[in-house]
Amino acid sequence: MLPYFLGCPSWSEPAWRGVAFSDDCRQSDFLNQYTQMFNAVEGNTTFYARPSVDTVQRWAQQMPGGFRFCAKLPRDISHEGDLRDQFAATRDFLDLLAPLEEKVAPLWLQLSASFGPQRLGELIDWLDAFSSRRIAVEVRHPAFFDKGEAERELNRLLLERGVERICLDSRALFSCTSSDPAVLHAQSKKPRLPIRPAAFSASPQVRFIGGPDLQANQPFLEPWIDKVAAWIEQGLVPYVFLHTPDNQLAAAQARRFHACLGERLPGLPALPVIEPAVEQLGLL
Repeated sequence: MLPYFLGCPSWSEPAWRGVAFSDDCRQSDFLNQYTQMFNAVEGNTTFYARPSVDTVQRWAQQMPGGFRFCAKLPRDISHEGDLRDQFAATRDFLDLLAPLEEKVAPLWLQLSASFGPQRLGELIDWLDAFSSRRIAVEVRHPAFFDKGEAERELNRLLLERGVERICLDSRALFSCTSSDPAVLHAQSKKPRLPIRPAAFSASPQVRFIGGPDLQANQPFLEPWIDKVAAWIEQGLVPYVFLHTPDNQLAAAQARRFHACLGERLPGLPALPVIEPAVEQLGLL
């Protein structure tokens, strides 16, 4: 059992066959094999669209008890209008995910770059309305990164409520120069903000956005290896998610991170290797 949670933005990536999945893995088996490899996943899918009731039931059957699904609030809740008008929609979303039980922890609220200091009252009211849930918040407004009064106020209200501030590190992505459409698309969508590698609760949250070259990402990854190791040694349970521009290399990046962490923390269990299915031959 790992002392931290490790995963990728999603589990449905055909390019992971032969890396995280067996060579012959069918798409219907992606989630099953993913959960044998990693113990957490970002809930990016729920940000863009709510899953059906049947889909959530299927996830609940396939996800083992110790697995964590960091479900993102749908963007119509987090990005459209006053958060105080979204209480009913939030409750409906939580009811939809109820079959996943404790696997939805923490719930992620990703706010837009336009959500600035003048809207902190909304955030406080929303967090207090759902204080029974474990929640992590990602902010993107520049004022929350300038070490001024707005950032101090945000940090204070999160710390008082035991709400984690998600740390997104996109330095590796923006360090690369490439004409690859996947890289250009990622650079146009991902925020470029200072990092805040702090633990606001017992479960600090890290999103590492790498470029397409795993070796080039390594200098940016190494400080996180030390930081995550230190958190684990302090008794914290970090969540670490690894991205690459099109996420075809996200699983390989996560495996590399874990291998490096194992060098820093002797005794850390290795990630399992998924073997190809062996076809059983019937008697003639």
